[in-house]
Order: sequence, then structure tokens, then C-alpha cells
Amino acid sequence: MITKRINKMLNFACMEEYLKETSFLITSHPSVAAFCAEISSAKSKREIAVSLYFKVRDHFLYDPFHLDLRAEALKVNVILQKKRAWCSEKAIVMATCARYFGIPSRLGYSIVINHLGAEKLEEFLGRKEIVFHGYVELFIEGKWIKCTPAFDQRICRISHVEPLDWDGIHDSLFQEFEHGKRYMEYLHDYGTFSDVPIDLMNAEMQKYYPQLFEDSNDTKGTQNAKKNMRIFGEIKPNR
Repeated sequence: MITKRINKMLNFACMEEYLKETSFLITSHPSVAAFCAEISSAKSKREIAVSLYFKVRDHFLYDPFHLDLRAEALKVNVILQKKRAWCSEKAIVMATCARYFGIPSRLGYSIVINHLGAEKLEEFLGRKEIVFHGYVELFIEGKWIKCTPAFDQRICRISHVEPLDWDGIHDSLFQEFEHGKRYMEYLHDYGTFSDVPIDLMNAEMQKYYPQLFEDSNDTKGTQNAKKNMRIFGEIKPNR
């Protein structure tokens, strides 16, 4: 009996890390309450999580071409002002809203290759790998469950793939094959985090896509970058 009580206390202490507000996951911001307003807190945690998933997935048009990696741009209240978002931004919104309802959440990141309809993105990035693809893990009914609210229905319709559903019971990551063709290939998993790993995110983005980071000390280069590039990072390229 005492052992069970101690284990329960330890589990609660561990979960606190995934429930607390951070400088990115600002659960107390009015915009979070407004975004969650139509979801009833009377529902079960699983029902709330599923409702959040579909709301986050389809509220934002998936857009990987306008990435802002500055810390101030990845705060949930800033993301909620937008109509377009990339996978890591959607993951931040999902994780924050889950904590708003008292559901422990953590952010996960991986390197993937999208084999269907990603030619434009590959040309933009200069390589096939999509670095720091974001997903979310929620602690529901005693276990961590993965979900990926990245691709909205509109983007899936354009790409001729089925939108990714989630039941709040099983992991929901992008399928490896769609209609018999290779769809999503997972190359590396960075693991999960209780908050946005901003330094690691910027370092990995710069490592894989150095050409997309502007040099603020080069006036001409900066002007060209602002015309043509859409990634703005914390870390500048090495000279």
C-alpha cells in the first residue's frame, strides 16, 4: 500500500514537468483559452485530446515555406495569430492546449522524407530530408500516445492522400505507404521534450539547410534573403 502511494507520488511529480507552463507553451494566455473555448471540459481526457487534434490539424493550412525559427515567433500566442503553420508550430499549439486541459504533453521531433508531392519543398530546402518534423505525445489513460496534427484536409486533398486521423488510443504517425506508393520515410528520431528545444532546432536546421540562413552583417545578402528566403534563425552561418 505504501509502495503504491509512493509510486503514485513519483508519477505525479514526473507528470508535473509535462503540465507546466513554459515561455513557449503559455497555457495562461487568453488566446489559448479562446482557441479551446468550443471544446467542453466535461468530456473525458481522451475525447478532449481527439477534439484538439482535429481542431489543430485543420485550423491551420500546412505551410513549410514560411518558417520563423526565432524564439519569439515560436510562442503559442504568436502562432495562434496565423492562418498557416508548419508541423512544429502545430505541435506547439497541440501540446499547449493539452496542458490547458490538464493533459500531460511533450514535443517530439524527427527527420523524415516525404516521397509524395514534395518536389517543390525539396527544391526549396536543397535536399530530401525534412528536419525537425514535429509531433506530439499525450499521456492519456496511463500511457503516452503519439499524434501528428501536421497535414490539414486541404493539403491532403491537393496531395491526393488521406488525412491522418487519430482515436486517442493508438499512435498516429504518417503512414509509410499510401495507395501502394512510398509516402513517409522516418530516418531519425530526436526524442521527446517538455519544451521547445530551440537551440537544438536552430543548430540542426542550420546544419542541414545552411543556405537558408541569412547573414545579418551582409547588407546586400540580407536584402536578397528577405526577397527570396523564408527561414530566419537564431544562429547565423559560420563564415
